[in-house]
Amino acid sequence: MLDAISWDTDLIRRYDLAGPRYTSYPTAVQFNSQVGSFDLFHALRDSRKTMRPLSLYVHVPFCANICYYCACNKVITKDRGRALPYLQRLEQEIQLIACHLDPAQKVEQLHFGGGTPTFLSHDELRQLMAQLRKHFNLLDDDSGDYGIEIDPREADWSTMGLLRELGFNRVSIGLQDLDPAVQRAVNRLQSLEETRAVIDAARTLQFRSINIDLIYGLPRQTPENFAHTVDEVINLQPDRLSVFNYAHLPERFMPQRRINSDELPTPAQKLEMLQRTIEQLTAAGYRYIGMDHFALPDDELAIAQEDSTLQRNFQGYTTHGHCDLIGLGVSAISQIGDLYCQNTSDLAQYQNTLATAQLATCRGLVCNADDRLRRAVIQQLICNFSLEFVEIEEVFNIDFRGYFGQLWPQLQTMADDGLITLDNERITVLPAGRLLVRSVCMVFDAYLQELNHQRFSRVI
Repeated sequence: MLDAISWDTDLIRRYDLAGPRYTSYPTAVQFNSQVGSFDLFHALRDSRKTMRPLSLYVHVPFCANICYYCACNKVITKDRGRALPYLQRLEQEIQLIACHLDPAQKVEQLHFGGGTPTFLSHDELRQLMAQLRKHFNLLDDDSGDYGIEIDPREADWSTMGLLRELGFNRVSIGLQDLDPAVQRAVNRLQSLEETRAVIDAARTLQFRSINIDLIYGLPRQTPENFAHTVDEVINLQPDRLSVFNYAHLPERFMPQRRINSDELPTPAQKLEMLQRTIEQLTAAGYRYIGMDHFALPDDELAIAQEDSTLQRNFQGYTTHGHCDLIGLGVSAISQIGDLYCQNTSDLAQYQNTLATAQLATCRGLVCNADDRLRRAVIQQLICNFSLEFVEIEEVFNIDFRGYFGQLWPQLQTMADDGLITLDNERITVLPAGRLLVRSVCMVFDAYLQELNHQRFSRVI
């Protein structure tokens, strides 16, 4: 079993840098317009030849209300009718993609994200799932990981019943904070009772897993009131928790301009919130998986990390990293073999392009040999907190020390500081370094020096 993380304030202050979250390597910042639909079709054919299993991500961009902290690609509208033309184009995309795959390729994982997927009516959800089942090999025995993001203000018992009937067995619930003053400051009023009702429905209907999202660093938060939120969430006993650091980037995300920066907690208060949250969750039996994620010891993520089989993709930590990930909908990202590609983030352009029977792929990247090597290194570190050099050497036919010789002084400094242990055979991220694993991964990022770090959130 992995040791519990340990808190070292001095270490955190020195290594709390801005950097990527490494849901991919190279990261989406490296995507370019030279990649288009032809590259996607070629990758899909390779997927078909090798019969790789699939993971589907479906992006539903609509929300009825704006949350000021949100950095997602979304469309704020009270007009539910706006979903219909979008769904028509989404169904076209499903058809265009599926005809290049083998009908026998199993969809092991499915995830609806947004926006708010339950913005869709029950009939629209039924129709969308019917199209997916028609064109892809969705599993009917409840063995797949089929999840959906839920806004408790947009869901009731009948909605949860419908989702279970349609084959969903995992839910991720946005909560963020329970304090009314914080909720007013970010324009997301949501009671504990609303959240508990959705969780009770999910348990009664035998959903396999419940995740709750929290955010620390929001306006009007204090260590004391956030600790109260965490206590209430622990009482709800979710299987997984995501505790995100709020990154205030109003120059990039327009809704954040409505947040009064004078009401944001200080860096010291944010650190205290995180430290107390870790202590509370650890005392309640949760394991730190990494990168803001916690899970109960019997959760699949925790078990996979114990077995050193945990992986990471654009959906975060996963046990399905061996699948080809196909993103459907506006702004959705696919990862198929060595190809990353992304649809346009502009809703009108997405719909207009598909109206001409063309895919809306607008940018991406094809990994080269160095990308594949560094991707494997970063994946091992960020998922399993350790890296055996011989495993990398055997797969990529390199001498690890020789290939990464220029990085050794940086790694040695991290070892001297107590983030990692380093010898001729392995790197191990120590308990004091696990909160800072992104900083360790950044050493191996060949693109980072040429990037503007202001594009990224801080590690803590």
